[in-house]
Amino acid sequence: MDNTLQRLLDAESAAEKLVEDARAKRAAITRQAVEESRRAERRFTDRASEIHDSFLGKARERADQSIAELQRRYDERTNELRKAASAREEDAVEALFEALTDPDEV
Repeated sequence: MDNTLQRLLDAESAAEKLVEDARAKRAAITRQAVEESRRAERRFTDRASEIHDSFLGKARERADQSIAELQRRYDERTNELRKAASAREEDAVEALFEALTDPDEV
C-alpha cells in the first residue's frame, strides 16, 4: 500500500510539474505574442508616416501636372483670343476707315 501511495504521490508531483511547465510555456508564448504585436504596431506607426509622405508626394505631383496642363491650355486659349482679337481689329479698322471715307454707307 505504501508503494501504491508513493506512486500516486510521484504521479501527482509529475502532473504538477507538467502543469507548471505548461503555465510557464503559456506565459512565455503570451509575452512573445505581446512583444511581437508591439513590434508590429511600431513598424506600422513608422510605416504610416512613410505611406502618408508618399501619398502627399504623389498628390503634389498630380497637382503640379494638373496646374501645368491648365497653364498650357490657358496659354493656348490666350494666344487664340489674341489672334482673333488682332484679326477683328484689322476688320474694325477697315470698317472705320470705310465709314470715315464714305459717310453715305453708314
